[in-house]
Amino acid sequence: MELNFLKSLGQPTVMNNLAGSSLPVRSLCSANTSYNFETLKLSSPAEFVVHVELNRPDRLNAFNKRMWIELGECFSRLHDDPDCRAIVLSGGGAKHFTAGIDLLDMMKLGAELGEIDDIGRKARLFEGLIKLYQDSISSLERCYKPVVAAVHAACVGAGVDLITAADIRYCSRDAWFQVKEVDIGMAADVGTLQRLPKVIGSQSLARELCFTARKFKSDEAAACGLISKVFESRDDLIRGAVELATELAGKSPVAVQGTKKNMVYSLDHTNQEGLDQIREMNMANLQSEDFINAVMASQSKGEKPVFAKL
Repeated sequence: MELNFLKSLGQPTVMNNLAGSSLPVRSLCSANTSYNFETLKLSSPAEFVVHVELNRPDRLNAFNKRMWIELGECFSRLHDDPDCRAIVLSGGGAKHFTAGIDLLDMMKLGAELGEIDDIGRKARLFEGLIKLYQDSISSLERCYKPVVAAVHAACVGAGVDLITAADIRYCSRDAWFQVKEVDIGMAADVGTLQRLPKVIGSQSLARELCFTARKFKSDEAAACGLISKVFESRDDLIRGAVELATELAGKSPVAVQGTKKNMVYSLDHTNQEGLDQIREMNMANLQSEDFINAVMASQSKGEKPVFAKL
């Protein structure tokens, strides 16, 4: 089934590091060698901006175990990296953003399970793997740096889990989306069922998409709120995402990261709990030099404030 599905999506197209864009590329995070990954490619197209590309073009960026692990490691490190203030997440040079779960990788898991007789021990293995995959997706949410997802062509299964954990979602006109898990005999278990209804604000539509596994295109994704901006081409998409990330990276990191932290917290807390948290945060943050620098810059003409690394 998986081989036929990948074949239906077509063969990958090789493109350059920024999906054909002429945007300049900087050395990443002071040449930090810890960002060497097998399934991800990282670059810095602008100061304090990191471009994370899914990098399994021969498998249409399908998620294998290594990619799950590396996504979690990547966003955990970017969370603490003072040279990163905003992140663009794209499908890189692959033909599609992602084909979802790599079922060949799942077949390897099946062979491993076949060596275990006891159902309790099989369940324990599954529990650890599912938790690993859940934490990988949630790493985007836990990362204080805003994440801009830039989706082109197919975004299937785990891809929807991934982008619903991002802060902002852009796509190209040719993008299409599919919560495919029910078609492979499982319920989505790494974030879509929890995040998609909140993202689009409609339990009815979210359940329709998850129950039927039907494809929906960029215009419907934009209309329902999954996507906030649609671009005519992949080049325009990457350029627009990088421009937005560059704008965010130029603002106070104390302010932007504090804003994300409170907005994520407020998603599953009461309004009052959200207010309490931001009050406690701003007791300290309003004493930051960023607040004074931003206020002073706003009173002058043409001067942009410069903020220290955080």
